[in-house]
Amino acid sequence: MPPVKVVVTSAIGAHCLEHIAAVGKHVRVTDVSSLFRGELTGDSGARARLDAALAEAEVIYGLRLPQNVLARAPRLKWIQVMSAGVDRYLDAEMRDSPVKMTNVSGIHATPIGEFVLGLILMFVKLAPQCFELKEQVKWQRVYPSVLSDKTLGVVGLGSIGREIARLGKAFGMRVVATRRTARPGDHARYVDTLLPADHLGTLLRDSDFVVLAVPFTPETQRLIGDAQLRQMRRSAFLINIARGGIVDEDALVRALTQKTIAGAGLDVFATEPLPADSPLWHLPNAIISPHISGAREDYVLRATELFVENLRRYLAGKRLVNVVDKRRGY
Repeated sequence: MPPVKVVVTSAIGAHCLEHIAAVGKHVRVTDVSSLFRGELTGDSGARARLDAALAEAEVIYGLRLPQNVLARAPRLKWIQVMSAGVDRYLDAEMRDSPVKMTNVSGIHATPIGEFVLGLILMFVKLAPQCFELKEQVKWQRVYPSVLSDKTLGVVGLGSIGREIARLGKAFGMRVVATRRTARPGDHARYVDTLLPADHLGTLLRDSDFVVLAVPFTPETQRLIGDAQLRQMRRSAFLINIARGGIVDEDALVRALTQKTIAGAGLDVFATEPLPADSPLWHLPNAIISPHISGAREDYVLRATELFVENLRRYLAGKRLVNVVDKRRGY
């Protein structure tokens, strides 16, 4: 068997590089993370060395891809990305290419599920108001609520959505969810009412908390705009841990300012980093975080373990896990 040349574009550490190399004697691992960074800063020498490595690559593993990667890697057969979302990689050339792409879908469910429930609990227990009172050095009682009589709406019942639903049920919430493939009358574990994607309006009207957990595709771009926000209850909260482009941010700012919805917990934004002049920074009913909901201290190791399992399958000629449908975008 000829050598399988794996190019790693992200800094993953010596332990993870050794883990990949240990998959088999035919695996040749090249860490180009420093060359990738050098190219981004305009280092022509780094670019030339990166070109040489990419020219031999059969497999690429990393969080980001070099520019014009398909043209620079003519032997490339498979890309394993270190994220679940793949929208930033799928230009027209990549969608049309025969190169397989896999993601790390599944490793985010636990951290994101916990993050979402943390946001929900912050809102229901009035944490933003308590933080504001602390800044004012003001002792004033507030009156939090409980989750057990609330409805959780999960838009997108993939691995992350299912974990959010499970945690919601653990708090005694009623769970409503949409799934693209659902048909009327379908059921799912931890879900009281499962709806097709085109029944989004029903979910919005019924939910106290609406959580967006769908992939970013042409179909979900600006899925939540003025019309959808008007369908939500004035007492309801929107949580977005998916992609910023799923929400019309101007419409959301209006809804939060006019208090046509109660608040929003936002981990993702249309432009990242969130621009300093965004009104979202200053809205008291918005909790924002810098795209960290899927993070965990062992993220790189978890992602690499999934890649290693896929690499074993690749060498054995078996079907890879988490193969991306490049046409659908996930």
